[in-house]
Amino acid sequence: MYLHGSSKINQNGHLEIGGVDTLELANKYGTPLYVYDVELIRNRARGFKSAFDKANVKAQVAYASKAFSSVAIIQVAHEEGLSLDVVSGGELYTALAAGFPASRIHFHGNNKSQEELRMALEHNIGCIVVDNFYEIELLNSICRELEAKAKILLRVTPGVEAHTHDYITTGQEDSKFGFDLHNGQVEKAIDQVLELNSFELLGFHCHIGSQIFETTGFVLAADKIFEKLKEWKSQFSFVPEVINLGGGFGIRYTEEDEPLEPHVYVEKIIETVKNKITDLNMNMPEIWIEPGRSLVGDAGTTLYTVGSQKEIPDIRKYLAIDGGMSDNIRPSLYQAKYEAALANKMNVKHENKVSIAGKCCESGDMLIWDVPLPEAQPGDLLAVFCTGAYGYSMSNNYNRIPRPAVVFVENGEAGLVIKRETLEDIVRLDLPYKSKVMNS
Repeated sequence: MYLHGSSKINQNGHLEIGGVDTLELANKYGTPLYVYDVELIRNRARGFKSAFDKANVKAQVAYASKAFSSVAIIQVAHEEGLSLDVVSGGELYTALAAGFPASRIHFHGNNKSQEELRMALEHNIGCIVVDNFYEIELLNSICRELEAKAKILLRVTPGVEAHTHDYITTGQEDSKFGFDLHNGQVEKAIDQVLELNSFELLGFHCHIGSQIFETTGFVLAADKIFEKLKEWKSQFSFVPEVINLGGGFGIRYTEEDEPLEPHVYVEKIIETVKNKITDLNMNMPEIWIEPGRSLVGDAGTTLYTVGSQKEIPDIRKYLAIDGGMSDNIRPSLYQAKYEAALANKMNVKHENKVSIAGKCCESGDMLIWDVPLPEAQPGDLLAVFCTGAYGYSMSNNYNRIPRPAVVFVENGEAGLVIKRETLEDIVRLDLPYKSKVMNS
């Protein structure tokens, strides 16, 4: 059984995370419950940052907060000296509420609203990643209105397709994101922004996909961008201060996954950029990257209480839990795979094959197919590993199920960082309908 970070089996035969028994967590906070191993997050952040420091390369490691955004996780990111990537007004507001320095916030998105851009400018955030021509016009208009100047990157799609699931691949030519690198769009965008006093163009951004287990894609993307930089230097007399090569660094969900250590990705990126600037006789740009899943994904474990069971002879045994696609939609959305264990029976052989069914009224609400577990009884505690990225952030109230609580564990202590929703919360924004028909 593969245990991540500080997770271990304690003397009671229970799963322990961050020095805290998961049964104690479930008893105190209830289930479903997201549990985050803060030590693992800190170590992963330091792994990325130290690789740049060791190479004496100026860089920003920005936590891609769409993976999991909350006041507490953003405070941890600040403590570790990370920058922050946000993709909505809500994520930006959360960052500001957490006291995160606005100068280290980068704002992404393919359809930022006037209100979102105005918020970003009013708080003087560090960078806006401009995604399309409409945004150039809109941002220019707001800058002029506010008498502000925006520091920007242009997002480019380099035509590199990562080896990953189609729904989370973003760097190929046919993408909703960015200016295409090969059809003249980037040159047109550069020309426009350099002519406008509203912008300070820092450089370029690309992102080739997600859950990537090799460095080849990052090298190819950098190759394509630097091929163009020589042309842009001649055409526009422009040399970028910043090159942002995005994120997408993979984690281990199951034994099929073989991710690299953070420093391996960083070292290869640095090597590639250094070789390119030598060839082009350019100064070394500041390198930005955006790990999200790789910082928090395998730091998260979701705890569930086992409920009903159904056995279909010679076909399958279903084990139902008190959560499902309302707290983890990834298996239903794009067939994500997970490993699991019974947290209260860690030393019992996991040799019974069962399928984990969620409680939502959907046949597709299946969390894991055919996972080995001990003989389970109602009330047992199921731990599903590596749910720290896109679990809570994509959670929902389907079937009007309240969203779970979130707990951080570190050094033997547990802290509640997001309260469990109540049934009262479910109807809090509802309003009664007073129609003429009803009142007649």
